[in-house]
Amino acid sequence: MPDPGHVAVGTWSGGRFMRFGEAIDDDRLAALLRPGDGIDTVLTADAYGAGEADALLGWALAGVPRDAYCLVGAVGHDFYEGEREGSKGFPRFTDPRLRGPDQYASYLRMATERSLRRIGADAFDLLLLHNPDRIGYTSEAVWEGMVALRDAGLTRLLGVAPGPANGFTLDVIDCLERFGDLVDWAMVILNPLEPWPGELVLPAAQRYDIDVITRVVDYGGLFWDDVVPGHAFARHDHRAFRPDGWVEAGRERLERMRPIAERHGLTPLQLACQWNLAHPQVRSTVPTLIEEADATKPIEAKRAELAAVPRELVLDDDEVAEIRAIGDNTGCMDLKGASPRFDGEPQADRWPLTGDLRALAERWAIEPERDLAPV
Repeated sequence: MPDPGHVAVGTWSGGRFMRFGEAIDDDRLAALLRPGDGIDTVLTADAYGAGEADALLGWALAGVPRDAYCLVGAVGHDFYEGEREGSKGFPRFTDPRLRGPDQYASYLRMATERSLRRIGADAFDLLLLHNPDRIGYTSEAVWEGMVALRDAGLTRLLGVAPGPANGFTLDVIDCLERFGDLVDWAMVILNPLEPWPGELVLPAAQRYDIDVITRVVDYGGLFWDDVVPGHAFARHDHRAFRPDGWVEAGRERLERMRPIAERHGLTPLQLACQWNLAHPQVRSTVPTLIEEADATKPIEAKRAELAAVPRELVLDDDEVAEIRAIGDNTGCMDLKGASPRFDGEPQADRWPLTGDLRALAERWAIEPERDLAPV
């Protein structure tokens, strides 16, 4: 069974289970997800559509030889016993209102088996702990439960996928320090218009030999090159949360990167994937495939464009540095996870910066007030 490939597609694409662009129908989404034609890695999370994404992926995989693709799953949000909390989604399974540490392993086993059953698979190649809270990053009981899944043959590899928003920098590094001998992969947000803060975790990934999957490679669709100034986003579109002017500012920087892409015969999206892959430990790139309302570039064309990303690196060190300088976004937003700006009781996706985490930051030459706070 293969490891995650250099390009991949996730069930959050196509607008059905995550609100990016227009929702495409079942047939088109299944074709988008079906391995082949240059893409052999598919990702899903059991919480998407409360299991519906798993089921549709199972339909897409029907008839495809199991050794022909890499199957990546994610568990962590409890939609079985938890109640959806508006835009926050379902609570993490580690929420003390739902269970204590003695039940973490049994929940993980149940959630993983049900996800596999919906997909129609016997095992994942890689299983990610999805959007953990502070408990998930630090609890031995959680990671013992994850290891038990691997020991039971339900997954071959283990990983952590922070989110859903950007941040969790110190928390991911902390998780790798604690459990780096158990973790094979980590997922972070990274693209040429968002080098910060994702790049800050890569030295730890390199030290602990953790491979990295990068998501949001398309920067909200901008690198697909069909989101332009004046683009109309539907009211329900998740990109509506971005600040006014983000398209115009992003396009201005994209135009400055375009000559580098053209020099190598790359589209902007392919340039973004190549730039990510030029980082040590980044092995897989997973943009969101979005059908925009005007559909000037159909989602099928975007899949073909992704599949054509060269496997070999084509950017040299100077070009990587130039792109980073153009796209530098340091301090552009409040980050989730441990934050020097957060004070109060820990929440599901934000918590105070403790003394232990400040000591960790010092070990990795990170100054929280400088490196993890908005300007």
